[in-house]
Amino acid sequence: MTDFAVWAPQCAQVRVLVDGTVHPMAVDGAWWWRATVEDASPGSAYAFLLDDDETPLPDPRSRWQPDGVHGASRVYDDSAFYWTDHDWTGRQLAGSVIYELHIGTFTPHGSFDAAVERLDHLVELGVDLVEVLPVNAVDGPRNWGYDGVGWYAVTENYGGPDAFKRFVDACHARGLGVVLDAVYNHLGPSGAYLDRFGPYFAGSNLWGPSLNLDGPHSEPVRRYVIDNALMWLRDFHVDGLRLDAVHALRDTRATHVLEQLAAEVEALSTHVGRPLSLIAESDLNDPRLITAREAGGYGLHGQWTDDIHHSLHTALTGESQGYYADFAAAGLTGLAHVFTRAFLHEGTWSSFRQRRHGAGVDTRRIPGHRFVAYLQNHDQIGNRATGDRLTQTLSPGLLACGAALVFGSPFTPMLFMGEEWGARTPWQFFSYFPDPALREAVRNGRTAEFAEHGWGDVEVPDPNAESTFLDSKLEWDEATLEPHATLLRVYKELIALRKAWPELSDPWLDDVEVDVDEEVRTVVLHRGRLRVACNLGSDVVTIALGAPLARILLASEPVEGEADTVSLPPESFAIVQLA
Repeated sequence: MTDFAVWAPQCAQVRVLVDGTVHPMAVDGAWWWRATVEDASPGSAYAFLLDDDETPLPDPRSRWQPDGVHGASRVYDDSAFYWTDHDWTGRQLAGSVIYELHIGTFTPHGSFDAAVERLDHLVELGVDLVEVLPVNAVDGPRNWGYDGVGWYAVTENYGGPDAFKRFVDACHARGLGVVLDAVYNHLGPSGAYLDRFGPYFAGSNLWGPSLNLDGPHSEPVRRYVIDNALMWLRDFHVDGLRLDAVHALRDTRATHVLEQLAAEVEALSTHVGRPLSLIAESDLNDPRLITAREAGGYGLHGQWTDDIHHSLHTALTGESQGYYADFAAAGLTGLAHVFTRAFLHEGTWSSFRQRRHGAGVDTRRIPGHRFVAYLQNHDQIGNRATGDRLTQTLSPGLLACGAALVFGSPFTPMLFMGEEWGARTPWQFFSYFPDPALREAVRNGRTAEFAEHGWGDVEVPDPNAESTFLDSKLEWDEATLEPHATLLRVYKELIALRKAWPELSDPWLDDVEVDVDEEVRTVVLHRGRLRVACNLGSDVVTIALGAPLARILLASEPVEGEADTVSLPPESFAIVQLA
């Protein structure tokens, strides 16, 4: 026996088709249509028939879509999976190192089960949280994940819902937490049937229709989002969610949907007895997102911070096109600013936006661990014209310097898969929709987007080509070869040092000082009695430490220390302890 329910306020009649048999449904006062079918059980195929239309539509809350996003839904039994993580107590965001990966390109096979075979590598690296790009059901065999339309179902491309549970369970067995990238700002262009059921959409954004979060009939739509988030955390034992592009969530209510979500996640965390984290991707530079609800904020636990990335990227590469312009103009002085303030734009002029942007951070009350810092991520690589990593631009020495600044910072560090050994494989934008017209639209859209962001006349890999997807898969043998093996060792030692010395994980921005020299291109982070000294230039540089040198904890190249100075070779770093 199985209960079926669907919200459909625009319909005069709804029926459910279960294993080939049509059953009538009754409506309640909140426009939920319900039916109990005696002979339905886990694995039964079902779909909804709206009004007089005989076209079967999948369940908007379907937990299992083995026949694709256009096919029938299947009854899924959460209780059938045997979990082994009963002693798992979770991982909080503060103090953690995050590793971002895409299941389809993390391994040659591109499945959850194949990814499990590489988890020990992450443990040896020193990772605490594995952040997985979206796993929702999506139309087509390959995708970044941001075109998902079955928000409650796990794509069969990676193995389906049970395989995802096996992945999470395996992570927990190794002491790794799991953060899932969740997309609530739009749905993909193929297989999104929500508007057939009710007023789920209101307006649009860059990626398509946006959700009706504050208009008439918006209450069930908000529940659609929040219930989905709670499902991942509760039923799939996920430890946190990365919320994609929350600046595209239009909500004018007194209580923003993000604040409501934070409150309900806190209640769930209390019940399950483990920390549950919400990390926003936001283009707003608005500290209210990560300000506690008690202090009038939304109460999210962290946010990606592109200003840190952009400052690092321009300092290391010299690029200045598009949105990099202000960061390049600010130079190393701007880099010092973001390492003590988190944002470069804090109510200041943005030439890219042609307006003032952002607000200042109260560094006395907001700890740095609420800002996720990265040298690379899927967006900042994949949204480049050719998907080229920093490895294609920078020397191993500068890659190591960038890593030292990230792991020596007061922020929560994150790295993108393969970064730890300087992977040379690109990570390009790829997707494949069965509809030829959609494929052409994606191809043209990407070319236009790159032109808008200042890339000029460049040859963009065809996102629909299978070769674009296959070229983006990691080549694990690289990690054993030079110079990759040396860089991997540096990453391991940086992470181990961060965990060994509390000065490096201290999150209070007011305690951070940064010395820079624009002419010789040096950056020195003051972290308590430690100094993270980087020479980004092409000449040997002697850096005055301001106090006697006690010992050199880690260096990317042989360095010389004497009295209160340290001499760094070109494109190298040293982390030293002062007496």
